[in-house]
Amino acid sequence: MSRRNDILTEIERRKVSAIVRSDDGQLATDAMEAAVAGGFRMVEFTLTTPNALESIARFAKRDDLLVGAGTVLTTQQVHAAVDAGARFIVSPVCDPEVIAEAARLDVVSVPGTRTPTEMMNAHRYGADILKLFPAPADVIDFLRAVRGPLPQLRIFPTAGVDADNFVDVLGAGAFGVGFVRSLFTPADMAARDFTAIERRAATISERLNTVRSD
Repeated sequence: MSRRNDILTEIERRKVSAIVRSDDGQLATDAMEAAVAGGFRMVEFTLTTPNALESIARFAKRDDLLVGAGTVLTTQQVHAAVDAGARFIVSPVCDPEVIAEAARLDVVSVPGTRTPTEMMNAHRYGADILKLFPAPADVIDFLRAVRGPLPQLRIFPTAGVDADNFVDVLGAGAFGVGFVRSLFTPADMAARDFTAIERRAATISERLNTVRSD
């Protein structure tokens, strides 16, 4: 089995990803430490965050974490992220060259898509997972509508998901879910309230564990 398939299996098993975006690299790192302390084992640093590659490298040293890079827009960024330790490559858009380069480097690609046509095009380009972006008004109904005729698609919402609805989003067929502002709230980030972030992460992790034990 290729590394890429192993990564895909791990994403499916872990289900929830903490995604941090900030204009302060140290704040992003500290906030992600809080999310990990709360139980998250899949994390993503967006490349728009200062020193994101250094953060990826730091967290990738931990054997218990699966680390990805977000807002990857070029093949050069794919290389840099993978060299730093990223094992999945996320983008807000669908670029066939980025998808192909991720596959060549044996890591998972997660391009951004919104419509069923965009999703099928990305799937045909070889995308492993489809980031649902931007979020529709009702993520759950949207997932059910799309996956009815297209059950082969692995859809991963990264907006419109919070601690209250993520279990239902997974139940509607999401391959996994990403927490961005609902985990790293603007108020907590501004106040550097890492205790609140850790507490919220722990609540999400506990609910996920409950689902797994059912």
